[in-house]
Amino acid sequence: MPDLGTKRRVLIVEDEDNIALALDYLMTREGYDHDRIATGAGAVARIRETRPDLVLLDIMLPEVSGYEICQDVRADPALATVKILMMTARGSAMERRKGLAMGADGLIAKPFELKELRSELHRLLNPEAAP
Repeated sequence: MPDLGTKRRVLIVEDEDNIALALDYLMTREGYDHDRIATGAGAVARIRETRPDLVLLDIMLPEVSGYEICQDVRADPALATVKILMMTARGSAMERRKGLAMGADGLIAKPFELKELRSELHRLLNPEAAP
């Protein structure tokens, strides 16, 4: 259920159109304001410009990896409140540890289950509602 106060903003950083379309549909259905960038090169600049509440960040991107983007965002104190949920097709324990060590707030394996993704979105965007 969407937050009735301020609309949460999500930036999707995903190069695969089919996945981005599915994420776009989910964000619309959940009531989140969202945008997408398809390459890693302009992601940090877009994050600085739009100040999203959450970045859904693919790890394997053209030009700049999700790890590098995550590190850059975490190195900028002005972006300290931006949550990062990394997405990877290689959902190994090592990938998870590396993502979390870089400063991600969570990591989800692709293909993801809708229920799991919804749960992560809710956890990160509505922490006050968590049990």
